[in-house]
Amino acid sequence: MLIAGWTIAALLEGPAYDPATQTISVLAAYGAAGYWVMTAALAALGVCHMITALGLRPAALPGRVALGTGGAAALLVALVPPPSSGGSLRHGSVAAVGFALLAVWPVLASDRRGTVPWGLRPVPSLTATALMVVGAAWFMIEMHHDGAAGAAERLVTAIQSVWPFVVVASCLRRPREAEGPSG
Repeated sequence: MLIAGWTIAALLEGPAYDPATQTISVLAAYGAAGYWVMTAALAALGVCHMITALGLRPAALPGRVALGTGGAAALLVALVPPPSSGGSLRHGSVAAVGFALLAVWPVLASDRRGTVPWGLRPVPSLTATALMVVGAAWFMIEMHHDGAAGAAERLVTAIQSVWPFVVVASCLRRPREAEGPSG
């Protein structure tokens, strides 16, 4: 959803927008051609994360809380877009909190019992969190050096957007795995 949103918003923005160096926030800024697309995509993603957190019963409660709160942060990011030029402390702060919560939710949701679905086991959860943290660090480095911040941000947000789906898919697949092969 978010990936489709930034793709459509970038097309609406035209060739002046460079997705490798410019952030998603540029597309969501007041006055941007795709402002409405990014606002809708961020809001929808936030709502999806909150609904997923409510329904993801096999996950540990701290992870569900982090995912749901990260979803609320995504919704807030949609409601406090940056200005058309310059930065915004409000937008940046809410986005940073959302990034952090969505990065730690996999490890907080994990469970050491061998009976949990694959996506909630410690190794995949820790790997997902590590990938998100490394992606966020890359983003910060690129922001500081005026480099490929857009590419780094897209990598980490893509992982953060897709991982809940992976976990839910592993939870839905789990009952069939427990039944074994049909004969």
